Amino acid sequence: MTTQSFELEVVDVVEETADAHSITFRVPAGAESEFTYKPGQFLTIAVPSEQTGVAARCYSLCSSPADESGTLTIAVKRTPEGFASNWICDEVSQGHTLRVLPPSGIFTPASLDADLLLFAGGSGVTPIMSIARTALARGTGRIVVFYANRDERSVIFARELTALAAAHPDRLQVVHWLESVQGLPTPEQVRAFAAERSTYDAFVCGPAPFMKMTVGVLKDLGFPRERRHQEKFVSLGGNPFGDVPGVQAAASDGDAPTATVQVEAAAEPAVAGPVRLEVELDGETHSFDDWDPRTRLLDHLEAKGVKAPYSCREGECSACAVRLIEGDLEMAHNDVLDDEDLAEGIRLACQATPLTDVVRASYS
Repeated sequence: MTTQSFELEVVDVVEETADAHSITFRVPAGAESEFTYKPGQFLTIAVPSEQTGVAARCYSLCSSPADESGTLTIAVKRTPEGFASNWICDEVSQGHTLRVLPPSGIFTPASLDADLLLFAGGSGVTPIMSIARTALARGTGRIVVFYANRDERSVIFARELTALAAAHPDRLQVVHWLESVQGLPTPEQVRAFAAERSTYDAFVCGPAPFMKMTVGVLKDLGFPRERRHQEKFVSLGGNPFGDVPGVQAAASDGDAPTATVQVEAAAEPAVAGPVRLEVELDGETHSFDDWDPRTRLLDHLEAKGVKAPYSCREGECSACAVRLIEGDLEMAHNDVLDDEDLAEGIRLACQATPLTDVVRASYS
């Protein structure tokens, strides 16, 4: 099975910097419920290729669900030799249509009233903007943005951040860190900055070295796992769109490099007979006594009519992630969860089969 995709019209393209564009889409009539989203989520875009069919790429939404315009906006920054990012920046203009999957992702605050510590590096500011805009519009907490860039010309959404800080001086603080002026931020400098906000919920998005350093600092400061969030993307190697010839191999594209973790599934089911399953999703609990242990969790939920979130179905994104409450699951493939995620009981539903006779999990 594949996710239903939609043709979305591009209604605006803005050159945010010399190498980053924001792309605004109009949601088709009748598809509004499919494109309801949470701040920090992403869209999966089909980028056409004459040689390979399509390249499937995930780009974060920078728009806010508090905006009632009916449009969605992503930001795309060129990467060296990045097929998809360069195609979008060079070719996409107002009036184009692109094939898009509905919003997905778990890089989103549990509460918009929480105090938020938002770390962004380069184009990692995209989901951070969505979170900040939405929290300011619908929440009550304090928000601090730490935004690192090479130089002043590299700052995406500079005007918008300035305007938001001016409009919310009592709630929003934006700190720009420019490598051209201050050098790369060090763990000691980030630690001093974050230590004063140890009760905040932290979100980190940016280049891999920036995220690794920042998350390491947050761990050292004692930020618990539930208040420490890191966004991760890979270039999807599978085909979530389903009706096109193929997808460009991720290895040939520099758009979204990331480390990978492989977990091989057992050849035979780990348990015999039907499994008792209980899943919490959007405030509802779904219970089943007939989960076939040969069937992956996402497939079982879909067969039962449960609209569980997912995107790639290949274990290459975090859109379908669940957190274990009881029992255990094994995954056939995993390109996004690290050892700490696994230790915390996070699993990918699209790849998961049961290891125990009873499994309880939550999408929250």
